[in-house]
Amino acid sequence: MGRPMIDRVFAIRGLLLAVFVLMAGNGFMPTLLAMRMEGAGASAPVVGFMASAYFFGLVVGSLTLTGVVRQVGHIRTFATVVTVLSSSTLFYSLYQNAFLWSLLRLTDGMCVAGVFICLESWLNHRADAQSRGTILAAYMIALYSGQAVGQFLLGLDTGVMLPFVVSSILVSLSTVPVLLTKIDSPPLPDDGEHLSLRALYRTSPLGTAGTALTGVMMGAFYGLGALYARRQGFALSDVALFVSVVIAGGVALQWPLGHLSDRMDRRLVIVLVLASIGVTSLVLALLTDHLVIFGMGALFGGFVFSLYPLCVAHANDRLTASEQLSASSVLILLYSGGAAGGPLLGSAAMAAFGARGLFLFMAALGLGGLGFAMWRMYRTDAVAEEDQQPYQILPRTTPAAAALEPASQSSDDAL
Repeated sequence: MGRPMIDRVFAIRGLLLAVFVLMAGNGFMPTLLAMRMEGAGASAPVVGFMASAYFFGLVVGSLTLTGVVRQVGHIRTFATVVTVLSSSTLFYSLYQNAFLWSLLRLTDGMCVAGVFICLESWLNHRADAQSRGTILAAYMIALYSGQAVGQFLLGLDTGVMLPFVVSSILVSLSTVPVLLTKIDSPPLPDDGEHLSLRALYRTSPLGTAGTALTGVMMGAFYGLGALYARRQGFALSDVALFVSVVIAGGVALQWPLGHLSDRMDRRLVIVLVLASIGVTSLVLALLTDHLVIFGMGALFGGFVFSLYPLCVAHANDRLTASEQLSASSVLILLYSGGAAGGPLLGSAAMAAFGARGLFLFMAALGLGGLGFAMWRMYRTDAVAEEDQQPYQILPRTTPAAAALEPASQSSDDAL
């Protein structure tokens, strides 16, 4: 990274710090809430319903809060949603009830969507064609590292209120670098035309289906992965480590797999990833040795986290440059919709088969996706290697993130 790029990242350090602190404070909440509900004897479907409420809130917030930003601006919107998020975090400690906590998770999802819309549109405003990839990479590092580090705050779960208080403090502190930033607020976003889901599927069936499939798997893992680990006999500290290992594996394998997909038929890499998801999931479902679970968890995370950007890149291989931005927005919403359904379906599998049911469900999804990918390879020709768009690690947050992608700039910078 050259000095000009370092300067560009340094210029947005306040926004990156806000992402890191907020994810450190809020990223461990799904794990904490699942553990609290499990300790109270809640069934897997109840935990799954609560997890789905968060992702449903993320979808609702993504669709509605852009209008709020347009009316009152980025700073006021950011301060409002973070204040509500901090308050809802404290509210969990007052009364433990599955229905109430599901409503709070719905609220959390909407608030986090507002945070992402503000920060991502701000980052997009600061990026140009030369620095876009660097800024996106720095944003992803801040987001994932905050999420992974936050898992270790689960060790604070020694009293009723302490972890919620610490979470609320961190969430509240995330406003400080934003409210004190000297960066000008970006222009308020305009409504744009979106490529229809039907048109997108006609253009890239595998990219579209693979994105939804990734959402289902990731939603199921984030909502129920901690519950799976706990029911496999993990101590609370090891539950946090397991979730962190999966996230770390997801970060580690994305670049090698993306690099490989740029040099061959990308569908072959998607087939490899789906097959690997099926195999690692079966191992996680059938074996109980904790070291094996950690190792397979890292591999599972690497393959599942890679699937979304691979599917987006594959879809963009078949889209024109002018279609890629609107398609990316649709794909993010499709991912979020899948994530909302994932915990419900995964919890049903756990209710039927016990803890291993979660990864039996993942294996079925991976192998089912593998069959669909092989069918698509049989039905259509590959995109020529020279016509493939470069792979890019991507956030799976809100449609505002689509503007951060190099695809939105020009055909030369496209995904």
